[in-house]
Amino acid sequence: MKTIPLISAILFCVACASPASDGAVKTYSSLAAPTPDNVSLVIKGDRNGQKVSVKVGTTIAVELVGAPTAGYMWTLAETPGVLEVAGEYGGPTSSAQLERGFAGGSHWEAFLFNVMSAGEGELRLEQRRPWESDEPPAERFSVNVLAEE
Repeated sequence: MKTIPLISAILFCVACASPASDGAVKTYSSLAAPTPDNVSLVIKGDRNGQKVSVKVGTTIAVELVGAPTAGYMWTLAETPGVLEVAGEYGGPTSSAQLERGFAGGSHWEAFLFNVMSAGEGELRLEQRRPWESDEPPAERFSVNVLAEE
């Protein structure tokens, strides 16, 4: 007979400890990279291996999805002389990442470049863990940049 009050007490504690829910299922959406307003051309991962034409005097961005929470970071491996590195930015790729307590997931990793002069060259990035410098990159991205007046 002592087990019924004990079970009742346990069930009461569990019910009190459970978060209230209205039964609604949360849905999340993909988020665009937070591209600065002064960017005239955005180059995304689907342009890998392609040629891109840019205008001298403009600012371009390369926006790639990375996994920095797993240690994988995109880094510049080669920058053509026609470009000048102007900065980096990033952000979440899903609205779920804005929830309190969310951990992990992919993120936008982006690089800004000023187009300084006419010419052509390869822009190459590699995704790797910085402490694994002897390992080949987990992923590579490159575009052939043609800068014109």
